[in-house]
Amino acid sequence: MTTMTENASGLREFKMPDVGEGLTEAEILTWYVKPGDQVTDGQVVCEVETAKAAVELPIPYDGVVRELRFPEGTTVDVGQVIIAVEVGGGAGAPPAGVAAATSAGAPAADTSEPEVSKSGASKPGTSKSEGRTPVLVGYGVAESSTKRRPRKSTEAPDRTDRLDRPAQSGQASGPVYAASAIQAVQAVQGELNGHGHSAPPTARPLAKPPVRKLAKDLGVDLATIVPAAPDGIITREDVHAAVAPAPQPVVQQTQAAAPAQAAAPAASYDTARETRIPVKGVRKATAAAMVGSAFTAPHVTEFVTVDVTRTMKLVEELKQDKEMQGLRVNPLLLIAKALLVAIKRNPEVNASWDEAAQEIVLKHYVNLGIAAATPRGLLVPNIKDAHTRTLPQLAQDLSELVATAREGKTSPTAMQGGTVTITNVGVFGIDTGTPILNPGESAILAVGTIKLQPWIHKGKVKPRQVTTLALSFDHRLIDGELGSKVLADVAAILEQPKRLITWA
Repeated sequence: MTTMTENASGLREFKMPDVGEGLTEAEILTWYVKPGDQVTDGQVVCEVETAKAAVELPIPYDGVVRELRFPEGTTVDVGQVIIAVEVGGGAGAPPAGVAAATSAGAPAADTSEPEVSKSGASKPGTSKSEGRTPVLVGYGVAESSTKRRPRKSTEAPDRTDRLDRPAQSGQASGPVYAASAIQAVQAVQGELNGHGHSAPPTARPLAKPPVRKLAKDLGVDLATIVPAAPDGIITREDVHAAVAPAPQPVVQQTQAAAPAQAAAPAASYDTARETRIPVKGVRKATAAAMVGSAFTAPHVTEFVTVDVTRTMKLVEELKQDKEMQGLRVNPLLLIAKALLVAIKRNPEVNASWDEAAQEIVLKHYVNLGIAAATPRGLLVPNIKDAHTRTLPQLAQDLSELVATAREGKTSPTAMQGGTVTITNVGVFGIDTGTPILNPGESAILAVGTIKLQPWIHKGKVKPRQVTTLALSFDHRLIDGELGSKVLADVAAILEQPKRLITWA
C-alpha cells in the first residue's frame, strides 16, 4: 500500500499504513513530533495501536512537519492521511486552488488537470488551466488519464457512489469539507432522509467499507438503517444499534386516574460509582477472536493431575548448570519442552482446519504460542520453529517473548502463524481452567498452580509438588484418543523428566 502522496507545493502526506496485514484501522497513541519540527528519513513520528499490538511508525522522508491531522487517542482508518510534511523547496502555504482539497484531508489537486464534471468524467474541450471541481466528502480527484465509461441511463447520476469509494493513491478523507462538497452532501442528505422520509429504493446507503463489512457480518441491510449523524453517513454505532433488541412497547393506561406510562429512559450509569472503558485495540480484537473461536471450533477439554516433584528438582539443578547461566529457568520451560516432545510423538495433533477447502492442514513445524497478560490485554506471541530449539535456546526465546509482550512491543508478525499454545494460569494461583483455542490453532494447554499436596508415593502418603493440566483441542482435528495421548505424554514427562531424553 502506498502510504504517502506529494503535490506540486512539496507537501508530502503520510497515510496510515496497514501495519497488521489486513487490519482496517489503528489508534494513534502518542505523537513524538509537532508542527514545525524537523524530521528525517526513518525517524519515528508516532506510536499507534492496532487490533494486535502497539507499533511505532517511521516517516519515509526528510522535511518539516506542517500538520498533524489527528490528535492522540483518535482511531484512524488505514489509508487516511495522518501527517503532512514540507519537503524540498516547497515551503509556504499551498496555492489557493488546492486549499479546499487539503483542508478536507485530501492531497492538493493539481490545477493543471482538466475539470471534472459532477459525474466524475472530464468535460470534453475543457483546458487544463480551468481547474477542477472537488468531489464529495473531500476525497479529491484521482490523477488518471483513463476516461470513465458513459452511464447507461440518462437519469441524474447517483451522487452517493463516491462516498463509499476508498481513498486512492494520493487521496484521503478529512474532517473539513469544501463548500461545494458540503452542498452536495446536503443535497444527498435531503434525498435520503429529508424531513424524516426514507431514501428511494435505488439510492445506495452511505457507509465506509469497514462499516459495510460489519453490516454484512451481522446480517444487517444498510438500506433499512436511518443514520444518526447529520451528514447521512451510516456508522458502526448505527449498525450495532440496528441489531440491538428493540425496547418493549409502552402500554398506555386506559383509566383516567392512571397517568400514561412514560417511555423507557435512555441507558445511563452513575459516573461517581461506575467507569466505562471503551473496547478497542488489543482487547477488542481478543474479544472478537475468542467469540469466533468458541463458536466455530468444537472445543473438548481434558484434565490430568500429576506429581511434578521430580520436574521441580530438575528446575533447581538446571539453575546451577553453567550451560544455563544467565537464562531464565522455570517450570514453564520444561512444560514447553514436554509439550514439544509430545507433539513429536503425536504429529497429527499439530494441524489446522481449512473451512474453504474442507481440508485438514497437517503442519510439520511448531510455532509455540505463550499467552502473556499485558497492560493492553492478553497477547499470544509465538516462538517460530520451536521444535528445532535446544533447551538453552528455548529458555532464551521464552524470556525475550515475555519481556517484549509486557513492554507492549510485540510485533503483529510475532502473533501470527501459531500452531499450539500454552497458558500458565498457575501464576495467578488458579488450579486449572478450560482455555479457549487461539483462532486457527489445534490445541491449547493450561497449566495450573504447582503446590504441595498429599500424594501417595511409593505406597505412603507424602507431601508432593502437584499440578493439574488441562488440554483444550479442536474436535474436528483431534479425536478423544489423540487428545488423551498428547495430554498423557506431557504428564508422563513432567512426572519422570528423564523421558525428555529417552523420548526425544
